[in-house]
Amino acid sequence: MSENLIEVKKLVTQFSGKNGTVTAVDGVSFHVKKGETLGIVGESGCGKSVTSMSILRLIPKQTGKIASGEILFEGRDLAKLSEKEMRQIRGNEIAMIFQDSMTGLNPVMTIGKQLVETITAHSKMDKKQAWARAEEMLTKVGIPSPAQRLKEFPHQLSGGMRQRVMIAMALSCNAALFIADEPTTALDVTIQAQILELMKELKEKENKSIMLITHDMGVVAEMADDVMVMYAGKEMEYGDVRSIFKDPLHPYTRGLLKSIPRLDQSSDDPLFNIPGSVPDLSEMPKGCRFCTRCPEADKRCREQEPGLYDVNGRQVRCWKYAPEGGQDDVRG
Repeated sequence: MSENLIEVKKLVTQFSGKNGTVTAVDGVSFHVKKGETLGIVGESGCGKSVTSMSILRLIPKQTGKIASGEILFEGRDLAKLSEKEMRQIRGNEIAMIFQDSMTGLNPVMTIGKQLVETITAHSKMDKKQAWARAEEMLTKVGIPSPAQRLKEFPHQLSGGMRQRVMIAMALSCNAALFIADEPTTALDVTIQAQILELMKELKEKENKSIMLITHDMGVVAEMADDVMVMYAGKEMEYGDVRSIFKDPLHPYTRGLLKSIPRLDQSSDDPLFNIPGSVPDLSEMPKGCRFCTRCPEADKRCREQEPGLYDVNGRQVRCWKYAPEGGQDDVRG
């Protein structure tokens, strides 16, 4: 049996609008092993969140679609399941922890009612059993006075508490895979550390798999086993976290790592930033998608798009690592 809990192969997700069809996720492939964490990192607009929404089939049907590719979860291709079958997967087997807890929670319903609704929708428990389960889950994620918190509304809780409720909601159905989309972005540093520690415990004590989406390389260093660096809808570099942090190969990965503030850095030194911004989906550069911002780009980079090349077990989308005399992508 495969050690991969989920395996995504050549996923393409597109959106249609006034200016035609744009590709937000363009042939991305990755996997998450059982009991491990994959960090998906990149700037806003790189396709990270669209990738996660594609897995759960939450792309708005009016404007978006999964154009091609496979999403194999425990052997089943989620891209081919009916909506009814997907409803059984969501929450039960794959749980989502959203970035903004205030939009993820209903502001006019108590915490208890929301947790009970989630539990009863995905189990055969009655309301009394679900209420007890909800209190147990709040205790598990470290919320004090859980019985009282169940009676409160989201606005009565702090940001950190609300994020813990979101994790409790995901935990309550005993999902195998957690997709955490920027789970600590809106939190202060102290609460951020607590949430990350809680997620570490999920992985280590509950043997859960986590897909962690973030723009913060520091969070990736602390949490992930493997890393996929995304840019403009494609993987730029993919490998184990230690190798990538020790010796980043792609110029974009190096730029992201240089952007992390250092303790030994003088307060007078300006913080590093990658010049420019992620290209608009409808106006992609002709060659490498990073060529307009890359300090190492040459004529070939601006005219031809590189494939994804294997470098000692790591995958890198850069002409510098193309095999001599060949242009073959390692993924065909």
